[in-house]
Amino acid sequence: MQTWTPAQLRRFLNHVRDDWLYAAWLLSARTGMRRGEVLGIRGPLQQRIARALGEIGFALPGNITQRMMRCGKRTCRCKHDPPQLHGPYIQWTRTVEGKTVTKLLTAEQLERYQPWFDNAHQLRALATDLETLSIDTIIKSEGWGR
Repeated sequence: MQTWTPAQLRRFLNHVRDDWLYAAWLLSARTGMRRGEVLGIRGPLQQRIARALGEIGFALPGNITQRMMRCGKRTCRCKHDPPQLHGPYIQWTRTVEGKTVTKLLTAEQLERYQPWFDNAHQLRALATDLETLSIDTIIKSEGWGR
């Protein structure tokens, strides 16, 4: 591989100063990025993340909790020693406009919508992967240390 001297690079950048790709040439010269990186061509990890995002269907945010509970009746079996609690109750909790919202689900509803909850979990994981890849890319392209 042959590289240019600083003088050759300066001459080239002066020559292409009015070129519509000048920013790409300058970015490549200053960072050492390859053409595909400069032009935003996707790498294999970004392609995998994009493919996985495209395959996700409906996604329900929030958490599922199953609880056994006591009621308010003083003479109920849930007050005995040992207590026989009511339930299980399946609760779906999520945040809507800054407020916590909880809905009770039946076992059938949970079974029907569990794939949607799983999709939301996968979506969050993929978003984290994409953010990490983006941070790594900008650190590499700008020559920043972590």
